[in-house]
Amino acid sequence: MTQKFLMCCPCHFGLESTLRFELTKIGAEDIIVQDGRVLFRGDYLVLAKANLCLSVAERVLVQLGEFPAYSFEELFQGVKKLPFENWIGKDDAFPVKGHALDSKLHSVPDCQSIVKKAAVERLKMNYRTSWFAETGSIHQIQFYIRKNICTIYLDTSGAGLHKRGYRRNSNAAPIKETLAAGIIDLARVRSDSVLIDPFCGSGTFLIEAAFKALHMAPGLNRHFAAEKWECIPSDVWRNARAEAIAAINRDAKFEAYGFDCDPEAIRLTEENVRKAGVKPRIHIEQRDISDFEPIENAITVCNPPYGERMLDIQSAESLYRIMGYVFPADKAHPCYVISPDSEFETFFDKKAAKRRKLYNGMIQCQLYMYF
Repeated sequence: MTQKFLMCCPCHFGLESTLRFELTKIGAEDIIVQDGRVLFRGDYLVLAKANLCLSVAERVLVQLGEFPAYSFEELFQGVKKLPFENWIGKDDAFPVKGHALDSKLHSVPDCQSIVKKAAVERLKMNYRTSWFAETGSIHQIQFYIRKNICTIYLDTSGAGLHKRGYRRNSNAAPIKETLAAGIIDLARVRSDSVLIDPFCGSGTFLIEAAFKALHMAPGLNRHFAAEKWECIPSDVWRNARAEAIAAINRDAKFEAYGFDCDPEAIRLTEENVRKAGVKPRIHIEQRDISDFEPIENAITVCNPPYGERMLDIQSAESLYRIMGYVFPADKAHPCYVISPDSEFETFFDKKAAKRRKLYNGMIQCQLYMYF
């Protein structure tokens, strides 16, 4: 019988239901949705698929344990009980990082050194050695202490999952890939959809929409920390990648149009769609928002420049007025706009059919949905 273990994927607040649905598709079990994260069980193959295929997860963590920690002694003993030897080999590196909130143990450097010391003691007992060279693959230990409850994780992803590999360059204020993917999901992009982004920036919405429509796993062009872990057989990753490649829907009728008034944004978008492998599906053109022409049944998704980001407030408001004039934003022309401006609907001059609170970085935004 294949061993199943507990995993956790953090995500943007507001995208938990999307993440839950994606997890069911890759065979995750016992899924539990919490604020900003989803817990689930699975085997090594589910771990590999989670890294490759999840579009809105920030990373894939193995949850080793959870216990109360009101003192350093409780923290030390709690960590020492955890089965690090199931994952970490004798020569592997196991750095520690983490954070503490609303807890008696609030000094992160002190907690870091206690967690490290306890992990060393546990591994010493198992490997019968007093010294660890830590020259092997990296097994990042993460601790999270909240309201005196400590959770210990191993990070299987390495670089955050939003780093797909296609956007090494971006413009001044790009939207994070995982958030863009969540908005694309909320906009109900399908394999036969037509999508328009009139402020395409570095092409993130266009690329994430193409990934979704063509069933392309967003992690196919990158590698993950756990690919180097000796405890996970290499054929697990090989099989997960082969399955992801076989799932690509090359017959999808999806097309997208990206416009921007900035020639540098157009150049960036062209470069990124090529790197992402979706160039044939995406048409890019330098065009000002005032020249926008709606396409029947196309979905418009955008992250317009706004006051806190690139324009002063008045310029952003006059931009919203132009958008309201050129976007029909109705049933035949569905439209999804993310903005931190609580007055957006006033200037756009149309009441959204639905709104959803989302965070773009630390900025609280609303996704205004017209359909």
